Amino acid sequence: MSDEAKPSSGEHKSGLVYEAARSLHSTAVKDLLSLGVCERCIFRLVSVEPFDSDLSSVSASTLRSWLESGDEEDASSSCSRVCIVCLGVLQLVFSDAKQTLVRSECGSDYAARIMDLVKEEGHEFDSFALEVSVPSTIVENERAVLFYLKGKYNSEGWVQSEKISVKDALKVLVLDPLKASLGAKSDSSSFHIRLTYSKASDEAQSASETTKHERKKRKTGEENGSTCMSENSFEKVYEPCILSVHCNKMPIFFSGRYFKYSRNVSQSRWIIDDERMGEASVEEIIGGNILPACFGDSYKFHAAGREDIDVRMLGSGRPFLVEVQNSRKCPSQESLMEIEEKINNSEKKLVGVKDLKFIGSQCWAMMREGEAEKQKQYAALVWISRPLEEKDINSITALKELKILQKTPVRVLHRRSPLERERTIHWMKVEKIKGSSHYFLLHLCTQAGTYIKEFVHGDLGRTSPSMGSILGCRAEIIQLDVTDVKMGDS
Repeated sequence: MSDEAKPSSGEHKSGLVYEAARSLHSTAVKDLLSLGVCERCIFRLVSVEPFDSDLSSVSASTLRSWLESGDEEDASSSCSRVCIVCLGVLQLVFSDAKQTLVRSECGSDYAARIMDLVKEEGHEFDSFALEVSVPSTIVENERAVLFYLKGKYNSEGWVQSEKISVKDALKVLVLDPLKASLGAKSDSSSFHIRLTYSKASDEAQSASETTKHERKKRKTGEENGSTCMSENSFEKVYEPCILSVHCNKMPIFFSGRYFKYSRNVSQSRWIIDDERMGEASVEEIIGGNILPACFGDSYKFHAAGREDIDVRMLGSGRPFLVEVQNSRKCPSQESLMEIEEKINNSEKKLVGVKDLKFIGSQCWAMMREGEAEKQKQYAALVWISRPLEEKDINSITALKELKILQKTPVRVLHRRSPLERERTIHWMKVEKIKGSSHYFLLHLCTQAGTYIKEFVHGDLGRTSPSMGSILGCRAEIIQLDVTDVKMGDS
């Protein structure tokens, strides 16, 4: 190793790397260089010391000059080759989406390039988690090189030491510079930066791809204990990997309660044979207003149960969550109030919202727990085939905690399992309608999951008892409104 390239005493970090380079097994270093293994991979595979971030501050050409003696021009030429193990990943060289070769001299230079790509995504964040994905060829080639080293230098202590992976080594090299460039800390953040390295296209690599026969030959050589490295011992790659940078934010959630004032609005978007059912949907009206404020990719709408398209949601409203995927911004509470006002003051007034707010991811579990416990209150406009009498009102009102059995309704059998369920009607009240003895308003509180329409008309005997069987006459439901949804202790 050349002493001429020794760094000055003031360059402490470089000095440490220089001393580490001098301590490496010189014959093994020479072997690996001749095979086409890059400088940083040599430090990974030969050094007994932990792979250090100081390596990111020293250029590949300088590392090469410290590892080998000889002509500087030869060293520079060798540095331009793609490493047979890391395929250029630890050489900080890659091809971008336009197939342009990008080469960085050090970790800070590389981090600056990644920072530019991340900022193009427009995310707001103060911390991030770094993920790295590399092609399987890297693992296969490294295994072949390690097999060779163990066969030739088995008595050396460094051979048996655990080797840091290419993915983890890259993180060591670039994490600190990336934190400095982005002005953010690194932790188990909800914001992920993923560096995906993939091999160049099959067309570009066709001349260097190993055949199945060669792969088999390489495997057979390992099984037979061969310690020779031939051109078929690893998959040669002459072009660096293609790097793509993807940023992803874990879903964020917004909660609230919605009202549905129209009998022609579904809860979720409803399309049958390319034809929309209903005038609009609650999902689209609410989610469609929240998503642009978050600059997200998409959203999912979750509600504590659902009402039919012809049923209004009134009273205190139905609890809901909007889950926004890969949001680039989290709107302030003031912005959410503006969204709420916009929906509530819309010209058609199909849907209303209240208590719209940002909430943590734990809300999903809380909502599911509450949904299992919830009670629902309704107001149903009922017609019966005979005049309503005072004794009917008294008998209905007297029924408390009424247990009913409901088979899956005929109207939903095409999409739900044919089951029989026990449900509870907690209480009922009757409100007369002036001037009409055959119509009345039935107010009732039920267990979650009760089919109210079927409880009124009996569903051809599939719900028992029903309002018709209780009154001993035919009963039909004309209109239905949900007036309250109670979640847990709410």
